[in-house]
Amino acid sequence: MLPKINSPKDYIDQAPQERKETLKKLQKTITENLPKGFEEGIQYGMISYYVPHAMYPDGYHCNKKEPLPFMSFASQKNSVNLYHMGIYAIPEIHNWFVKEYPKHSSRKLDMGKSCVRFKKLEEIPFDLIAELSQKITLKEWIKVYETNIKKK
Repeated sequence: MLPKINSPKDYIDQAPQERKETLKKLQKTITENLPKGFEEGIQYGMISYYVPHAMYPDGYHCNKKEPLPFMSFASQKNSVNLYHMGIYAIPEIHNWFVKEYPKHSSRKLDMGKSCVRFKKLEEIPFDLIAELSQKITLKEWIKVYETNIKKK
């Protein structure tokens, strides 16, 4: 049984050795570029960035005890995955990301609704992730969430 993951540091410390530097770089890229107000922690077993209850007491509609999720990343069996709710909820950001991705990577974009999978760690487009991280402020995310997702 794996030890409990209580912090982003725990998550990275327990990752396979060959992924630790990539995960640290991804964490640094996001934290240096994410607009003020988002907090970093562990949500759903991943390193996550979310709207703290102090800023949005309602929390996440699926589980009000959880802060409102925004962005996460995880080390999976065959890839490192990035999850960004703006890609899912805002067509302009989705379209921008799909258009920009080929300018930063020669690999085919492997993407789901909010998930981007990176199978070759050396080809993660950190500059593009930095730009993506800057796209939505905390207040803009709350507004998008309340307008599009919470009412469903």
